[in-house]
Amino acid sequence: MSFIIYDIVFFALSLLAVGIFFYKKRKNFSIEGPLYLYRTKFGLNLIDRLSKKYSKVLKPLQYLIIFCGYALMIFGMWFIIKIAYFYLTSPVLAKALKVPVIFPLLPYLPEIFKLDFLPPFYFTYWIIIIALIALPHEFAHGIYARFFKIKVHSTGFGFLRLFKIPLPFLAAFVEPAEKQMEKKKITPQLAVIAAGTFANIIVAILFVLLMWLFVIAAFTPAGVYFNTYATKPVFIEDINLINNISLVDSNNLNQIIKSSPEISTIETLNEKLIARSAIYDKGEIIGFEVYENSPAFKSNLSGAIQEINGENIKSYDNLRETLGKYRPGDNITIITIKGKEKMNYEITLGDREGRAFLGVGVIPQRSSGILGLFYTVAVKIKDPAIYYESNIGDFGIFIYELLWWIIIVSFSVALMNMLPLGIFDGGRFFLLTIWGITKRKDIGEKAFKIVTALMLALLAVLMLKWFSILF
Repeated sequence: MSFIIYDIVFFALSLLAVGIFFYKKRKNFSIEGPLYLYRTKFGLNLIDRLSKKYSKVLKPLQYLIIFCGYALMIFGMWFIIKIAYFYLTSPVLAKALKVPVIFPLLPYLPEIFKLDFLPPFYFTYWIIIIALIALPHEFAHGIYARFFKIKVHSTGFGFLRLFKIPLPFLAAFVEPAEKQMEKKKITPQLAVIAAGTFANIIVAILFVLLMWLFVIAAFTPAGVYFNTYATKPVFIEDINLINNISLVDSNNLNQIIKSSPEISTIETLNEKLIARSAIYDKGEIIGFEVYENSPAFKSNLSGAIQEINGENIKSYDNLRETLGKYRPGDNITIITIKGKEKMNYEITLGDREGRAFLGVGVIPQRSSGILGLFYTVAVKIKDPAIYYESNIGDFGIFIYELLWWIIIVSFSVALMNMLPLGIFDGGRFFLLTIWGITKRKDIGEKAFKIVTALMLALLAVLMLKWFSILF
């Protein structure tokens, strides 16, 4: 039976448990915005003990926490603006992103919006991730509040409410004495505010290390992926037909592109080829990158290459060494895997400078800056060009995907929470920063309102773009 069946049953039982708990404790719940909140004293003694026991660590650590808060705010704003630019200017990206740009991360989101590039997001994952994000985040706020002698009235959790119905979508909180906190200097306030997102970053880093160890222990390389067939350039002077339309000169080319913007086929005197992309020089199209009629292309080879004539392929070096044993014209049997389906291909190898030629390759993803750093770390953990098999079956895949979601959501929550918007910690953090720089609270409040308005306007434009594509 598929795990999703058990997960849906767990979701239904959770709904029932929330309903029973809410009914029995309904007098203890209060309504605040879209939430039912349940206040407790749970964890207050632990928060006190930790704030006292590790005071020598917490004091210098506050400066790293504040720095991290600023770094997350700057990177978060840059990332949102960059994504917005690509989303608004790229029709391909806008159509590919089926999910609304403003949408909470709820169970089964990839399945609902058919986001096949994401792993499944079960309700079980959601519950575990909420606990791993909310508890460290809120406890960090509480620990630093107590470190700065700010009273914490309560801890607690909440349920999202639909009209008067509680839903099993949890939130956690600590409730410091706001008036005491406002009387503190700006630096302590900044540390208390940023402590939560700092805790999320620490959790994410710890789970990156855990994922790395888990992949080493539970997965084995069992094939290689490729993301392109062999290509070659074909220049305008050698082209006779484009999309079955005769090419006469550059003016004729512009007319062809206007009438048929997606170039698919290129014909020369001797070959009919499939176009991959245009080649530009000084803004003008001078030719096209086309797929060669290689053995891999002609056989429509797809999936991760696992075997060649019974020999296991575990790396690209392994693939090159294996192909090096054959000559042009030799017949080979290739086994690939795509999803859970294995496929057999009978292929006759081509000739490339006297050597056997298959015609597959990998175009590496290139990213610079912080995104490049993230990609480098991801490759070290699990190389995207390598197909891995779990040594412990589906359970290994289940745990790996859970770890993947924990890391992604932890980083995402940290980034989002430090955006300068009133509903996030970053809103107050930004206000205090401008207040501290100008020494005037009113300027801080005005700057906060302006930035919040700009961010909300940007999000509104993105949503309008999404609706325009949808309808």
